[in-house]
Amino acid sequence: MKGLKYLSFGGAALLALVLMAATVVEKFRGTAFAAEAVYGAPWFVALWAVVAVASAAYVWRRRLYRRVPTFLLHASFLLILAGALATHWYGRQGSVHLRQDAAAPVRAFETAGGDEEALPFGIRLEEFRVEYYPGTMAPMDFVSRFTVTDGDGTSLPGEVSMNRIFRHRHYRFYQSRYDSDGRGTTLSVAYDPWGIGITYAGYVLLLLSCLLFFFDRGSAFRRLCRHPLLRGAAVGACLLCLASPTYAAEASDVPRALPRQTAAAFGNLYVYYNERVCPLQTLAKDFTVKLCGKPSYKGLTPEQVLTGWFFYYDDWKEEPFIRIKGAEAREQLGVEGGYARLSDFVGREGYKLDEGALQDLPVKARRALEEANEQFSLVSQAAAGSLWKLFPYVEAADSLPGGRRLKWFSLADRPPRAMPLDEQSFVRGSMNYVAEQVARKDFARVEEVLAKIRTYQERSAAGYLPSAVSFRAEKLYNRLNDSRPLAFASLAVGLFAFFYYCRLLALRRRGAASVTRVLLGLMGLELLFLCGTMVLRGVASGHLPLSNGHETMQSLAACALLLALVFHRRLALSVAFGFLTCGLALLVSMMGEANPAVTHLMPVLSSPLLSLHVVAVMLAYALLAFVMLGGVAALAMRAFSRSGNVSVEVERLQVLGRLLLCPAVFLLALGIFIGAVWANVSWGRYWGWDPKEVWALITLLVYAFALHPASLPWFRRPVFFHVFAVLAFLCVLVTYFGVNFLLGGMHSYA
Repeated sequence: MKGLKYLSFGGAALLALVLMAATVVEKFRGTAFAAEAVYGAPWFVALWAVVAVASAAYVWRRRLYRRVPTFLLHASFLLILAGALATHWYGRQGSVHLRQDAAAPVRAFETAGGDEEALPFGIRLEEFRVEYYPGTMAPMDFVSRFTVTDGDGTSLPGEVSMNRIFRHRHYRFYQSRYDSDGRGTTLSVAYDPWGIGITYAGYVLLLLSCLLFFFDRGSAFRRLCRHPLLRGAAVGACLLCLASPTYAAEASDVPRALPRQTAAAFGNLYVYYNERVCPLQTLAKDFTVKLCGKPSYKGLTPEQVLTGWFFYYDDWKEEPFIRIKGAEAREQLGVEGGYARLSDFVGREGYKLDEGALQDLPVKARRALEEANEQFSLVSQAAAGSLWKLFPYVEAADSLPGGRRLKWFSLADRPPRAMPLDEQSFVRGSMNYVAEQVARKDFARVEEVLAKIRTYQERSAAGYLPSAVSFRAEKLYNRLNDSRPLAFASLAVGLFAFFYYCRLLALRRRGAASVTRVLLGLMGLELLFLCGTMVLRGVASGHLPLSNGHETMQSLAACALLLALVFHRRLALSVAFGFLTCGLALLVSMMGEANPAVTHLMPVLSSPLLSLHVVAVMLAYALLAFVMLGGVAALAMRAFSRSGNVSVEVERLQVLGRLLLCPAVFLLALGIFIGAVWANVSWGRYWGWDPKEVWALITLLVYAFALHPASLPWFRRPVFFHVFAVLAFLCVLVTYFGVNFLLGGMHSYA
């Protein structure tokens, strides 16, 4: 029995170490080398087989088949591994290139090894098209329509697009890429007659076993719920209130700008920006944030800043407005502080950041100079008017469905000759007339002309513009979404609550009920605010806000607050955990870009499976963060307690950690396998050994050890469990952040 136990858990630990090493090897030696030397090597397959067989034997020897949920749970993982082995043995992958002008149907595909393998049927491309989001040139989908001809001469139509595959005789076709001339496409081909069915059966069994586990009265989870150290209800209450942040009062030394009401009228115009049609307010906010690092400047709104650069250029070019991050860039521009004027970019010898200034520089310094160069270009485009794509025109386009295409022209563009003369006159003269009225300070007349421009936009782009609800939602989102103050406030409140409740637990005292009520009220308000901004972003973008790092971190923050409200009566420290996790998640959400722009969804991400995958994983991460913070609290109480009599509270935190660990690990497993199904639908393979996939699996393996205290008695010891909880969370950090910043891979966008 002991031999099987050591072989099972020791082999799993060895697997985790091998997987960690493999991701590092891939970073330095390349994906092909890692695939050949590790992931596809016979010894690696053998190691998985040994662990699987030893685990199955150990489960049987311990007679776990008498506990149906536990037995089915382990059986599901064995079934998933069996499916993976079948895919490894019998599955084949490759690609086929099709052209509309091909003389004969294609009857072979190229494998990953570069060889050609015959198809038992022919395939001929009939049409390839790119479908765009209405009124934009942002791709919404890629569609290939073809005809399949079997050996007996029968033909059937087929169609492939992103997240919609075509199956025929165990071959599956996926949209991969297309030719630059739009008359050819490359389809991924996957042949896996056995592996997918077995693996999917394992996924279904996993879901069933998880449900049975949580409802089984004899399960470890239900026993922990009845633990005497955990008493009380498990539901918190929320308060309803939504506050709108306002801009600071105007300072006396601000550069000239339009009145706030007039500038807001500019923000109410439509503009083509970032491959989508949106309020000009969105462009103004992104412009301001990218240049000065915050959504306002000296009390001026983003609309006042953008229009100030256009109408009062001479004033603004001498304003120290452009934030320069790198020391090398500041030195090159001759800037002493952190901000530069536009005039600082030009010296006696011309532009200071030309290509010659960027040569022979370290990567970090070159990146800072390139960013400063982009900032100069952005300001120049705003001042010249080329950034202001305000005027829509529908022109003929035979290559697009319907034969029409909507194009947007900026103030610096020349209208097309096909445009009626009265429209050309309006496009050319309207903003010039606005500038004249601004010079005369007739701002009422300016607002009248802006209303006419908006009417022109609605008439010329009818059917292509976002809905009124979406437009208003985006404007409200732009005003509300600034996570920095909320992040710092959450961290401050969380630190106060952490030390407050730790002190009470160490002294074995009850805290003031009024303090808890205030903290819960603040938490409810923050949760409502976050959910409100997420809903607004979703309405504005037209998809669930779970598609990038910023959005997933916002959802993690909301999950942390919700879980804290649920568990606060079982453990008061969960209030502190909620605020701290929320604050850290909000800070991380702002790391890459202060307020990432609302964008159309990439075609490959347009799948409901993505939303389920992200929600499951974010909930798991929030629960694991709570377990980690519980470990920190327990270790801190042991270290700083003067009486030393904190064993009961340390054990209480261990019980809560074990209780949270069960749903956390199961949610992580479900999230991983939902992601595998999504990958199979999108790319033709449910597992590709991408670094983020590998580290998610490592995290699952590491936390799975703590679910076996009967076999691993170390985890029954409170102190060991808490140390493990703190150290194991490093796997979560590497999975979410380390992979993105250090290892890269297909998931680096997330």
